[in-house]
Amino acid sequence: MRDAIPPTAYPAVRLSSFYFSYYAVLGAFTPYWSLYLESRGLSVAAISVLMSLWYATRIVSPSLWTTLAARSPNPIRWLHLGCALALGCFALFLLPLEHAGLFVVMLGFCFAYNAVMPQFESITMSHLGARSDRYGLIRVWGSIGFILVVSLFGWLIDARRLGVGALPWLMLPVLAAVFASALSNRYAREPEHHPIDPQDGFRARLRRPQVIAFFVAAFLTQISFGPFYTFFSIYLSEHGYTTATQGVLWTVGVLAEIGVFFLASRIFRRWDASRVLMVALLSASVRWLVTALFPDNTPVMVLAQLTHALNFGAFFAAAMQLLVRFFPGRMNGHGQGVFYGLSSGVGGVVGALLAGQLWRFGGETAFLASSVIALIAAFIVWNWLIRPGMSPAQSSDD
Repeated sequence: MRDAIPPTAYPAVRLSSFYFSYYAVLGAFTPYWSLYLESRGLSVAAISVLMSLWYATRIVSPSLWTTLAARSPNPIRWLHLGCALALGCFALFLLPLEHAGLFVVMLGFCFAYNAVMPQFESITMSHLGARSDRYGLIRVWGSIGFILVVSLFGWLIDARRLGVGALPWLMLPVLAAVFASALSNRYAREPEHHPIDPQDGFRARLRRPQVIAFFVAAFLTQISFGPFYTFFSIYLSEHGYTTATQGVLWTVGVLAEIGVFFLASRIFRRWDASRVLMVALLSASVRWLVTALFPDNTPVMVLAQLTHALNFGAFFAAAMQLLVRFFPGRMNGHGQGVFYGLSSGVGGVVGALLAGQLWRFGGETAFLASSVIALIAAFIVWNWLIRPGMSPAQSSDD
């Protein structure tokens, strides 16, 4: 799979268009969907249950979908099906549904939408082959789409213009673009179909110490982001930051992330992905420590947000490199599914729940705990991925 096409002959525009449209949807969903649900008359408790489905479905749908795709003689159809289901489920939000109906539709949409990205990551890597260091140049368009939609939709749904009730109508064309992009993409070559269980070799790789360490570190990393994803805006409000300033701090982090994705190719030509991963986790530990200790110092908080380039951007790019190393070829889809399910899924749920419990003792306590958790993850990467001194070839092919 890695040598299926020449390293410079990948379809950059088609691949980038999927990331752009996929994360553009999240640019509308993440900050504004809870406001839309509130406009439908749902209570805070009901909204929290519906929004929790986003993380809960990540536990199951990525692994299930990539497994079904890997066992299929024509796996690209599963990408098309997932995008079509997401679009069809989301269109049902236009109906005057009651709370039970909203729950069912939300469950279907979250399940389908969370299912497709791990498979597409595998498609991207099949095109990049030996030039997986160029992943950041493709993935960066997802961050660009996210920022553009956050800004544009925030302006459009302002009360003086369309209002938050128009959000489903605004998002439908973007979801249609995701489906159209899926139809235009394909694997570098269709993975060979084998009648035997394709997970036989995959399970053996899962038992390797380096692979276990990688997944544990990814799981802990997502937990450390729990207070940030769940309560960061509330934390800033408690320390006197205006809504406008909060928006700036959120945007600074994503802009920094874009920068590191553009530089990812150069970074991985110089440094091994395991070392980049460790640096990313150390930067996360410092970020949460600074956030806990200096919340009233705006310049310091801006600098902390800028490290998002490392602890999210560099972390994610390094993770994709390691997944290609640990799970080459047809197995990569399985690896992507476990990565998304364990880190974003289980880690997201545990991180949010833990943050909620720690928040009773104050935001500072929650972020201090995050700092310790990220430091533990960095130690795991150092002790099991870097210190043994194994080459990439040894760690993936022995």
